[in-house]
Amino acid sequence: MPADRQHPGPSFDRRAAPALAALMALMLAAAIGPTSANAQRQERSGKEVVDSACAACHAQGTNGAPRIGDEKAWAARASQGLTALSAHALQGIRNMPAHGGKMALSDIEVERAIIQMVNQSGGHWVEPLGGATPAVVRGGEQIVQAQCAKCHQEGLQGAPRIGDRAAWIPRLKKGLDALVKSAAHGHGPMPARGGVADLTDLELQGAVVYMFNYGVPMAPAVPAAATVADPYRKLVADTEIYLGIVRADAVPIGQRNISAQTGKDLYHLNVSLFDAKTRAAITDAQVKLDVTDPFSKQSKALEIISANGAVSYGGYFRMRGPEPYTITAQVRRPGAARPIETRFEYKVW
Repeated sequence: MPADRQHPGPSFDRRAAPALAALMALMLAAAIGPTSANAQRQERSGKEVVDSACAACHAQGTNGAPRIGDEKAWAARASQGLTALSAHALQGIRNMPAHGGKMALSDIEVERAIIQMVNQSGGHWVEPLGGATPAVVRGGEQIVQAQCAKCHQEGLQGAPRIGDRAAWIPRLKKGLDALVKSAAHGHGPMPARGGVADLTDLELQGAVVYMFNYGVPMAPAVPAAATVADPYRKLVADTEIYLGIVRADAVPIGQRNISAQTGKDLYHLNVSLFDAKTRAAITDAQVKLDVTDPFSKQSKALEIISANGAVSYGGYFRMRGPEPYTITAQVRRPGAARPIETRFEYKVW
């Protein structure tokens, strides 16, 4: 993932690269946790619930039920979000009884069935973990090949190339945890978690280590330490909000596709949004940031940034000193009666 260039560190001595690389390889390899699946749980998958219960009406659109595969009918419902659809299904709506008439279905089974029908009708939602969904930690190579390589394979837009240790070592100067946090909450034009909302911190860690260690045998894995709360991630009303901050001059020229600015004390602030239940990126919201310090306030509506298929929101703000800044994000999702709001605290060092 693109490195955090927010705070410049000491210059990198290339003569020390072999020794540093060897040391870093051992440290990084030791930090990776197990990647095997846990045991299956008891709840049924979305497909099983749909086949055994929901299809009785939804397969043919009986009694006004939206027919599975009817993208137009499901798009209107999907725009309400999983929380609203689940509430309708659990409580009953119009001709559909509570729990679809199958009171033995758990809440999570009902949610999975809704997601299954949405996805069979043009959606791209992700089933929640629990029950029949095995808790699988995806390997670093799998994640890199599926997503990270889109930029890191060729070093697009300043991304450190896979296996280029001379490029990765300076970015790891603050340690692996700091780099994983940078990837988790987004960095400049890179959206949170590289645009894949359901990547865990452990999986991001594995991807970073793979890109550093590409082609180098890994040491035996040991359990990873527990992760700490990310101050740049907030969960508000089923919306995950990630904040990224980077100096304006660190944004690659090729990515300055919004109202680009440069200059001293100028920072680019990036917001990435995900639906907390479906894990889908939110690409059609309106986002506004207020940046305040003890003496001033800046307010700005963010512009949409699209990079390699991922969408986030960004804008430029002047942050002159070490004062603590309060960054207030206001997000209005389509169809929402009112915007949601959350605050972040940040200090320029």
